Amino acid sequence: MSSTSTPVLVAVAWPYASGSRHLGHLAGAYLPADVFARHQRLKGNEVLMVSGSDVHGTPITVRADAEGVTPQDIVDRYHGEIVRQWGELAISWDLYTTTGTENHAQVTQEMFLAQLENGYIDKRTSDQYFDTEAQRFLPDRYIEGTCPHCAYGEARGDQCDNCGKTLDATELINPRSKITGASPELRSTEHFYFRYSDFNERLREFLQAKQGWRPHVLNFAMGWIEEGLHDRAITRDLDWGIELPVDDLGPGKRIYVWYDAVIGYLSASKEWAQSQDDDERWKHWWENDESRHVYFVGKDNIPFHCLFWPAQLMGAGELHLPDDVPANQYVTFKGGKASASRGVGLTVQEGLDLFQPDGLRYALAANFPEQSDTDISIEEIARRINEELVATWGNLVNRVLSMIAKNYGEQPASNGRSAEDEAILARVDELLAAADGQLGRVELRAALRFAMDAAGEVNAYLNATEPWKLAKTDPERAGVVLATALDAINGVRVGFGPYLPFSSALLDDILGAVEGWQRVPVAPGTPIAKPTPLFVKVDVDEILGEDSDDESA
Repeated sequence: MSSTSTPVLVAVAWPYASGSRHLGHLAGAYLPADVFARHQRLKGNEVLMVSGSDVHGTPITVRADAEGVTPQDIVDRYHGEIVRQWGELAISWDLYTTTGTENHAQVTQEMFLAQLENGYIDKRTSDQYFDTEAQRFLPDRYIEGTCPHCAYGEARGDQCDNCGKTLDATELINPRSKITGASPELRSTEHFYFRYSDFNERLREFLQAKQGWRPHVLNFAMGWIEEGLHDRAITRDLDWGIELPVDDLGPGKRIYVWYDAVIGYLSASKEWAQSQDDDERWKHWWENDESRHVYFVGKDNIPFHCLFWPAQLMGAGELHLPDDVPANQYVTFKGGKASASRGVGLTVQEGLDLFQPDGLRYALAANFPEQSDTDISIEEIARRINEELVATWGNLVNRVLSMIAKNYGEQPASNGRSAEDEAILARVDELLAAADGQLGRVELRAALRFAMDAAGEVNAYLNATEPWKLAKTDPERAGVVLATALDAINGVRVGFGPYLPFSSALLDDILGAVEGWQRVPVAPGTPIAKPTPLFVKVDVDEILGEDSDDESA
């Protein structure tokens, strides 16, 4: 790495290993993180991109109870599925792990003890719902009821899927047990609480220094600060999860998943360092004022990453706080929020079964919900692939390589370029520089548009110069035009690289690997053979059948 490289932690939300992930998850956190990380690597920065499957959430135990299997059975099934899909999509993790490792348990317990010693954790008695038929307390998703904020009738005991509000189960109207359907009663139970209220003013100062954050993220987090943070229980009445490092509460208690999951960013960094035979290497990101930490999450995770996690870091000692949390809005399907637990929207596997990985990546990236909820359908994915990826970028690459292969067999010389030739190269360089700035600011959708605009302008240059005609009347000039077009393509592909790893690898085989965020001329004499198309056009009628309205995602 160069002496000017920056350590960049790309921290990505931990998906529950409780079911199949949907395209909303992919477009909301995982694909944006991958695009950003790939760009940062091309810039020469020291990227550490980490995440893993959350194996301790109550969604897992609820599903295990419903299927009559163990929570570990559920974890093994869906963690394996998630890992396989990351590979099929070329998500470029430095480490993808789980919260079920001994390392994660140890790091979580160490942080708990540090905060306990620092006076930010204390023990309290509170009323929690108890199912008298099942003879057990009902944590989080074991209880449902009506949301007190939006009146949604199937709100969970931890959060409302409809309005996104974080809830305490005791706030629900007409609560009912997910186990028996019975109306639970309140009983006293003892838990450890984290004193989030102690950090209200420190977090206010922290957020006030983040004026460059996305407005909806900053405003949402500041709204919580204005209302005042409340202390929250960080243990639960469960037998599945990380054990407490102290025995004050007796048996049947575990550390709360929303407390331990965010610690995964730190524990995964330590696990990665151990895998590199350099146990202290994690400190290069976590105990370094020059590092940059960017968290990729959905908007329902804003309070956990902008408030609770920074407070936990402050309470544990001098560790690097988030520099940016570019939380995305929701992906919707037919106007409804995508939801794994509710079965709304295409799953990642369904998307992979229908589309090439690069095509799926492109269509989702072109619709990243960066500022507002964005609706996705099979028709929209197909339109983006056919009308943009195939018709503009794929067509440009195919026709330039085909003409060079047919007429020259190698990259022609480009001596005597005209002002028109120089102008298209300058324009590609200009758009590439603009995309660079936008990617650095996590404006990924706009940066992709610049790449596609650049491809469109090179297509327009070809249409204006007509090298297919020049090949018959002025082969030397035709060679200059085609060499210029291929040099331009060599810049445009840099802009597409973070989004389209599979087709980019094919171009690497022809033109050489991209080694930085810049356009490099293709050396005259570089062999060019007849290409195969980078992308396949989607037959949407074949996918949907006769009635596309009924079958859209």
